[in-house]
Amino acid sequence: MELSARLCGLWALLLGFAGGGGAAPTETQPPVTNLSVSVKNLCTVIWTWNPPERASPNCSLWYFSHFGNKQDKKIASETHRSKEVPLNEEICLQVRSQCSTNESDDRSSWVKKCILPPEGDPESAVTKLQCVWHNLSYMKCTWLPGRNTSPDTNYTLYYWYSSLEKILQCENICREGQHISCSFTLDKGKDSSLNQHSVQVMVKDNAGKIRPSFNIVRLISHVQPDPPQIKSLFIQHGDLYVLGKNPQNFLSRCLSYQVEVNNTQTGTSYVLNVDEPKCDNSESKGNLEGTICFLVHGVLPDTLNTVRMRVKTNKICYEDDKLWSDWSAVMNIGKKTNSTLYITMLLIIPVIVASAIIVLLLYLKRLKIIIFPPIPDPGKIFKEMFGDQNDDTLHWKKYDIYEKQAKEETDSIVLIENLKKTSQ
Repeated sequence: MELSARLCGLWALLLGFAGGGGAAPTETQPPVTNLSVSVKNLCTVIWTWNPPERASPNCSLWYFSHFGNKQDKKIASETHRSKEVPLNEEICLQVRSQCSTNESDDRSSWVKKCILPPEGDPESAVTKLQCVWHNLSYMKCTWLPGRNTSPDTNYTLYYWYSSLEKILQCENICREGQHISCSFTLDKGKDSSLNQHSVQVMVKDNAGKIRPSFNIVRLISHVQPDPPQIKSLFIQHGDLYVLGKNPQNFLSRCLSYQVEVNNTQTGTSYVLNVDEPKCDNSESKGNLEGTICFLVHGVLPDTLNTVRMRVKTNKICYEDDKLWSDWSAVMNIGKKTNSTLYITMLLIIPVIVASAIIVLLLYLKRLKIIIFPPIPDPGKIFKEMFGDQNDDTLHWKKYDIYEKQAKEETDSIVLIENLKKTSQ
């Protein structure tokens, strides 16, 4: 038995030399030390750690890290990592050391560090916190009060982006119905690199009774241009040419357009969606520098047309393509209706219609009488025929009876007197 073990050991040693010495068995690295977390600005979370103790001298240390559910995996030699994230929920980072960039080779155990959400009742935090970059010149943030908050709560908004040396407070907070908003200057003209940055926003109350709410706004995600300007309109060969000007701070290739033409006499409306403003006629005025041109076919030149337009950002330059600008001022083209004739017709037509109705009503009344004469009342006729006579007959009948009675009484008296005279 002992001889067999020695032979096996000798055989393994010979195989090791034949294979060039072979690789040493994989050893587990010790974990990183002193992992800590801190917050910079408003929403920048920074994790730092120290290299593992008693690390192998032959190991070139790498650090593998990821957030919860293994999101945002990263392998780097730096002993720190940062992330820009809203601090409304718990955020955890896990780190381990390893000797190569291979995720499964010579790795240590995980070390985890979390940053807790802000203190306070979650139901008291503001809701629907959204920020829009208007015309690349100022940002407007709006929100709704939390459920468990007092109606007279005084809110404060703080913001920060990379061009600022410190966190600033938004001053002009106002209420717009149920929403509360605040605007602050954010001009791209002063910093051409702003498109690549984000704005960190935090809203809380002055008394510290509600839970703070955070938001990270990518500047290219929510951009709303100002309305464009219509410079002139003209009709040529039955086509309408719309000449306009882009809102300030925007290039034509970064915008999508919508032109609306309304015929005031027929009541028809036509909407033209255009991604690139251009006109087919190279001789048109649309070739002027700084002018955008749109061609609308089938516009009636003998009627009055109203034209307006609006724009939105596209995905060539920005992430969001749903925020339309307001409509531009309306411009008219075509023949206008004679206002004097129009007013006269408005006055004459009601008079004519009223007169016709009155005449028609009178005519219909006479015509009804002729066609449908009134039916006589039989009761009235019989009353006229017999009613008075019956009354007279009864009257005379009563008179005769009375007279007869009076006569008989008189005769009786006279008879008695005659009898008395005779007896004497």
